[in-house]
Amino acid sequence: MIKAILTVTVAALFSFQAKATVVEIRTNLGTITVNLFDEDTPETVENFLEYVNSGAYANNVVHRLAPDFVIQAGAFTYNNELPMDTVPTGVAVINEPVLSNVRGTIAMAKQSGDPNSATSQWFINLKDNSEVLDTDNGGFTVFGQVIDNGMDVVDDINQLPRFNMGGAASSIPLVDFTAEDATNGEEPGEGNFVLITDIVVTDSSVVTNPELNPTPNTLIDSDSGEDPSPPSTGGSSGGALNPVALFLMTLSVVFFRRKTKKA
Repeated sequence: MIKAILTVTVAALFSFQAKATVVEIRTNLGTITVNLFDEDTPETVENFLEYVNSGAYANNVVHRLAPDFVIQAGAFTYNNELPMDTVPTGVAVINEPVLSNVRGTIAMAKQSGDPNSATSQWFINLKDNSEVLDTDNGGFTVFGQVIDNGMDVVDDINQLPRFNMGGAASSIPLVDFTAEDATNGEEPGEGNFVLITDIVVTDSSVVTNPELNPTPNTLIDSDSGEDPSPPSTGGSSGGALNPVALFLMTLSVVFFRRKTKKA
């Protein structure tokens, strides 16, 4: 009896070990290294790696910044002209909300009101968003953890000014681009977007970074709080970005530059 109890206890302690694939999200602002949780969220990791291995994330753009909340990508590619191209998507993946949306985790975006609708879009949590995202819309599937110095790059993106380019890019971060540039009718180019040149697998070992202990989602069965804009792939995000909107909506440009950095 005691042996059986010990066996169950040990199994529980090690159920969320980080046995995983490691990928590098290579951007023009630096590399974000991510340890994927293959064993805890196998369907989601497989889905993500299918997009990675197909090259779907080459020249992808971080199209949404919600300061101190999330950065989001996986929807659009920039091929030296506007409007941007949408990433072709496959069959949606089943929701696997077993891990918590704490700071530094990567999770799947999905359509509002449909837990099993995630395809190509993903986001990185800028802070502990577990109170909302662990429960909202069936819980958002965390499938990896940013490691090494990757969050330094993510935090740099969090400091960028945001602009309204319409649709899913109504809060897009831009580099070296100002409200004055928009007012003067200048069009952002390759050097202005947070561009993901590629995502590549750097370690496909069975066990990687075993010291990581992903936080389990213990809130999934509790009542969720309300959040005005959880990561979504629905609605207007399905079409190509309209560059003209940036200039026709100059007065509604969202220009945000953090004066102080929250812990």
